[in-house]
Amino acid sequence: MLLLTHPACLRHDNGPHHPECPDRLRAVMQVLEMQEFSALVRAQAPEATREQLLRVHPESHVDRILSIRPAEGERIQLDPDTGMSAGTAEAALRAAGAGVEAVDAVMRGEFPRAFCAVRPPGHHAEPDTAMGFCFFSSAAIAARHAQAVHGVERVAVLDFDVHHGNGTQAAFWAEPSLMFASSHQMPLYPGTGAASEVGQGNILNVPLASGTEGPAFRRVWEREILPAVSAFSPGLIIVSAGFDAHRADPLASLRLVEEDFGWVTEAICETANGICGGRVVSLLEGGYDLGALARSVAAHLRALVRA
Repeated sequence: MLLLTHPACLRHDNGPHHPECPDRLRAVMQVLEMQEFSALVRAQAPEATREQLLRVHPESHVDRILSIRPAEGERIQLDPDTGMSAGTAEAALRAAGAGVEAVDAVMRGEFPRAFCAVRPPGHHAEPDTAMGFCFFSSAAIAARHAQAVHGVERVAVLDFDVHHGNGTQAAFWAEPSLMFASSHQMPLYPGTGAASEVGQGNILNVPLASGTEGPAFRRVWEREILPAVSAFSPGLIIVSAGFDAHRADPLASLRLVEEDFGWVTEAICETANGICGGRVVSLLEGGYDLGALARSVAAHLRALVRA
């Protein structure tokens, strides 16, 4: 299995006490040093190209984000939650580029699956708006790349982050060849993700109430989301892998444990084995308790490796 990351992703700095901090990636990288993951093939995430970004974002958005280059030690706030430091632009380009590179490797048949250990996350970035710690919609960019370069007719993005991936949904809303399926806590930031939000019939939102535990989460995926994915029959599955639905996470109140993330990853891979040759690309999204994040990523990786 392929692992993509880059040291530049550590240089994006939201400031002191911000939950989306470099220590998140450090916790993940520490997990990746475990002996059981020593066989992963490691590669540096490239920067996404302008052409790749423009498949999802208008020029005005790309130009705005890439033109903001604060001096070392300074930050520019785009909104109360989302700020840019000296290293942000490169980190965001590497995070988006990782997804593109992973798609290339999987679609060329070099690896059946890939994991992108990168930050900042991407699933809240709407085509023309950076928000929710996110600048570029990495999963959507990867999906569009699969279609444009590899001729994949249909791509599905599956999102189990506790927050609804409004950015991916916005990018896919009018595109029936792209599926977005999400389980998420509701009500919760960003306020989107109602079951009534269906796009062209290609959007599936399954909101979960505060306090939902693993058995109910698993039923939703087993009975609603994965059967819909099978019916859509994508040529590639991309996972927005957020781990903030963990019971220890400070930003939400679902009550999953790391075994639930391992289970859903295995179930996604089994679905992929049946419909798209097992091709799965996973991108790190949220997860803000460092210990829970590390344990959950380990469970996710174990399932990706053995699927």
